[in-house]
Amino acid sequence: MAAPLVSFDGETLGWDGHAVLPSLTLRISRGERIALLGRSGAGKSTLLGAVRDRITAERTALVPQNHGLVDPLSVFHNVWMGRLDDFSTARNLRTLVWPSKQERAEVDAVLSQTGLSGLDRRAVASLSGGQRQRVAVARALLRGGAVVLADEPVSAVDPSQGDALLGDLSSRFNTAVFALHDVGQALRFATRIIGLRAGAVELDAASADLDPATVMGLYR
Repeated sequence: MAAPLVSFDGETLGWDGHAVLPSLTLRISRGERIALLGRSGAGKSTLLGAVRDRITAERTALVPQNHGLVDPLSVFHNVWMGRLDDFSTARNLRTLVWPSKQERAEVDAVLSQTGLSGLDRRAVASLSGGQRQRVAVARALLRGGAVVLADEPVSAVDPSQGDALLGDLSSRFNTAVFALHDVGQALRFATRIIGLRAGAVELDAASADLDPATVMGLYR
């Protein structure tokens, strides 16, 4: 059997001495598309952060819940941050001041994909919440890699836009772990649902074996 991408064996996850997910046992394999579901405070972000910290051998793209954007910089420069660790400091400084045509073309491609065409020179601070979220997704798409970890990546866009963005992320990355709030989207885009409740994994099943009513039990 292939080694898992990430595994937890009776471990306690939390922050500042506060146990959020005590005695967690969980295995995540390469090639899975996982949706983390549960009420606010159930531990989705805690688990996603722990997964991020455990991945060392795979190129990973992130879509943080707070978007992780630099407000004074342009959309172009925020998206290009997904590639910063691919280049030298000198190259990155040059790109900050004078992006090349090729670099602009690469960013334009993911901006078009995420519905942000023509906004590359806009300051991120001037964007709406939904636009900021799409910039964060565009940055992940530009970065690429084997794994994407996304914390509520489509919560600020309408359902059709959300479906399109989740489809883009699912197509771009071999392995995806999404923390989501929309049960329908989770069932459509994930191959596996992990439901958290009261500090424990209450549900862990293939999405094909679940229906919305069963999953909604996590929220009662």
